[in-house]
Amino acid sequence: MKFTDGFWHARPGVGLHYAREVDRIVAGDGTLTAIAPTKTITTRGATLNQPVLTTVLSAPMDNVITVRVTHHKGRPDPRRFDLDVAGDARPTATVEDGHGQLTSGALTAHLDVGTSFELRFQAGDEVVTRSAAKSMAWASVAPDAAIDRGPIQLRTNPATGYMLAQLDLGVGEVVYGLGERFGPYAKNGQAVDIWNEDGGTSSEQAYKNIPFYLTNRGYGVFVNDPGHVSFEVGSEAVERVQFSVEGETLEYHVIYGPDPKTILERYTALTGRPAEVPAWSYGLWLTTSFTTDYDEATVNSFIDGMAERDIPLSVFHFDCFWMRDFNWCDLEWDPRVFPDPDGMLERMHARGLRVCVWINPYIAQQSPLFDEGMAAGYLVKRADGSVWQWDRWQAGMGLIDFTSPEATAWFKDKLRALVRQGVDSFKTDFGERIPVDVVWADGSDPLRMHNLYAHLYNQAVHEVLVEERGEGEAVLFARSASAGGQQFPVHWGGDSTASYASMAETLRGGLSLALSGFGYWSHDIGGFEGVPDAAVFKRWTAFGLLSSHSRMHGSDSYRVPWMFGEDEADEQSAVSVARRFARLKNRLMPYLLGAGREAHATGTPVMRPMLLEFPGDPSVTYVDRQYMLGGDLLVAPVFSTEGDVELYLPEGRWASLLTGELVDGGGWRRERHQFDSLPVYLRPGAVIPLGAREDRPDTDHLVDLTLLAHPGEGDDWSRTVEVARPDGSTAAFTVRRDGADLVAESAYAADGWSLQGVDGRRVAAEAGTARLA
Repeated sequence: MKFTDGFWHARPGVGLHYAREVDRIVAGDGTLTAIAPTKTITTRGATLNQPVLTTVLSAPMDNVITVRVTHHKGRPDPRRFDLDVAGDARPTATVEDGHGQLTSGALTAHLDVGTSFELRFQAGDEVVTRSAAKSMAWASVAPDAAIDRGPIQLRTNPATGYMLAQLDLGVGEVVYGLGERFGPYAKNGQAVDIWNEDGGTSSEQAYKNIPFYLTNRGYGVFVNDPGHVSFEVGSEAVERVQFSVEGETLEYHVIYGPDPKTILERYTALTGRPAEVPAWSYGLWLTTSFTTDYDEATVNSFIDGMAERDIPLSVFHFDCFWMRDFNWCDLEWDPRVFPDPDGMLERMHARGLRVCVWINPYIAQQSPLFDEGMAAGYLVKRADGSVWQWDRWQAGMGLIDFTSPEATAWFKDKLRALVRQGVDSFKTDFGERIPVDVVWADGSDPLRMHNLYAHLYNQAVHEVLVEERGEGEAVLFARSASAGGQQFPVHWGGDSTASYASMAETLRGGLSLALSGFGYWSHDIGGFEGVPDAAVFKRWTAFGLLSSHSRMHGSDSYRVPWMFGEDEADEQSAVSVARRFARLKNRLMPYLLGAGREAHATGTPVMRPMLLEFPGDPSVTYVDRQYMLGGDLLVAPVFSTEGDVELYLPEGRWASLLTGELVDGGGWRRERHQFDSLPVYLRPGAVIPLGAREDRPDTDHLVDLTLLAHPGEGDDWSRTVEVARPDGSTAAFTVRRDGADLVAESAYAADGWSLQGVDGRRVAAEAGTARLA
């Protein structure tokens, strides 16, 4: 939201009341409070007839400083995100000779009493960022002011006051994150509204809006407000990032790293770490697609077809029409096409498959749940007490009120019955079209509930699976989210189209989401809207099966590989490509599970922008067409039919996972790949644990385990990797140089594991040691 007309003027109808100076600073127990007049105080009379901004600094954990700026404190404080503030915070606050500072770990905030306002954040002598002159304000806004209020432009009663703050952008500083955004990966120059919308992947709107960004200068910023937060990223003020909220109080957290992994670790310590997901969820998911015709026979034909073609399948997903049309959601199988759901689920489980079903929190008027929920008061209401309804999506649909504990428990019980019937997972679709002209059961501000609704919805569904299946077995396939939503994985990218351009924008969205604290991510292989040609489908298949999670799904057409080419003698056919990469992913399971454990423990995502692994390399600043899968595999999807791809390899000697070829990094390279190939490189010094089984992801990965080693330079090089055991513990393996040999050692007593070099040489372990000469 832009308030200014150039550098000197406010827009018509806008009054900008900037913090001009600091009148006084008071140190408390771990807090610092500054009083900032919005006029320069030259006489006692100048203290009258002006707004004053009160700035309180505190620290919820070490290396994080909270800034809370208030104009009028008499208004109720709006609902904020739930944060874990029971950490290791040991802040110190001092005021001496008019200089106040609050220190949290390595990060210190500085304020000075004087005639120019400046809030400065430093790590030692280095200025991390600062909020200087004309950078903190209360804005009074007339109803007819010449500003674009963004997605809430059409509200009946527009806000009359906004709080805003700006932080400096240094030369060469680049901003990332702000949720799953499909536009440019680097956010500089953009205006970003934190407001969940169902807008597809080819628009400026986003399903997962997160008011958190990080930069390549060692810090991140989290605005703790679930409502409409408007970011101007080097756009309105080109030297600064501005963020503004409606109301009288603005709260944000400056999170010091200095490296991006540490920033994410601290951010997810505040907002929640991703849950671990089960091994079976990493395998290939296949769906009925959205509007296609299907029944149990159709489903069986797909499952049989995958088995007959040796394409391993882990999960089958039933999309919307598992329920009867006009009844979404009644959470009942449509008896016309699924007359024996209990038997069907039992038969699918007997084939080693897991089952996912589509749901959303919208209750159609034709659903029996509508009358039940209306009678009990479980649906969101209008101000006059009537149930809020509209006809967009489902005729006469209402909305479950997740601010009501009773309504939440009611909905969870309906899902619990499905889990006990045999459903293993839920696709939690929608959750973005949340109205603001409503009254919530707990009295929440409708403006804040619009984004927060997705969190409460996914949390309720995830809790059912944890309660019924246990920790580590719960997994969603979720579309919407707000800050903290990473606790309820997995999330997918929403409605893409069947094109290379949409494939690329989908990846940009995933990279942005990864830098917003989300550990796992997926997308619709082949694109959702339209029918992909065979080339797009095959290229997207390779990309999708080298993502954290993999699903073939479409809107009005099926996505089974043989519909895009199945010549068994052709290694480039869609069936051959799907088989190759689905089996490869299953072999990578010990490695992927390790990356998932890291996501759960530290917040580092499984799919990683290059920035996370190579923060000191300026060449990765804008790289958005490749990523690291875990810490040791570089993946560059191919976005062309011809197979031409440009990729960047950082310094060192890299090794192709698919061919074993060694390539020197330190620059850009061009390659051409057939459909059954793409650039997948082992990082120098990598040790990749590979499972022996290609047919499924959820096996004992220690049986006939292979350690694929690409040793680093130096006689003292060594690397230890851990592989999950069936009981949930881990077995450690260390690979090191011993003169001209590679030696692998482990205390793991079972026979069968081996050491393999990227050149294909292999040796089996003997008595816990393998030596590759």
